[in-house]
Amino acid sequence: MADTVQFDLVSPERLLTSVQAREVQIPGAEGDLTAMADHSPLITTLRPGIVRVISDKGEDEYAVTGGFAEINGDSISVLAEQAIHRTDMTQERFKALIEDANNRLTKARETFVNEPGPVDDAAKLLSDMVAMGEHMGLNAY
Repeated sequence: MADTVQFDLVSPERLLTSVQAREVQIPGAEGDLTAMADHSPLITTLRPGIVRVISDKGEDEYAVTGGFAEINGDSISVLAEQAIHRTDMTQERFKALIEDANNRLTKARETFVNEPGPVDDAAKLLSDMVAMGEHMGLNAY
C-alpha cells in the first residue's frame, strides 16, 4: 500500500497545488471526508469549507466555495468554484464572499416564492460560508 496519493487542487483561474499527499480532508456536500492512498473511487460535490492537505511539506489549508472532488486509489482531484489559500484569505475577501452568498439568497427568495428547495439551498450556502469564516477567525458581518 502506498503512503501518498497525488493531489491536485484546481480553480477556474489556476492550479493552486499539486503534491504527494498523505491525507486530504474534503468538505463534501453530504459531510466531511478524509481521503488517503487506496481510497475507494468516489465523486462528490463540495460545500463551502476548508480543504486540508497533509504532505511531507506540512499542512496546507484552502478555502473553497463549492465544486467537485474526484477520488481514485492513486489520485485526488478537487475542482473548486473558487479556492483561496488560507494565508490569502483576508477579512475583505471573506466579506465579498458573504455578500455574494447573501445576494444569492435574496435572489432565490425573490425568484422562488413558496418554493423552499432553492431558497433552502441558498440559505445553506450562506450558513456554510459563515461557518468557514468562523473556522478561520473571520467575521461575516
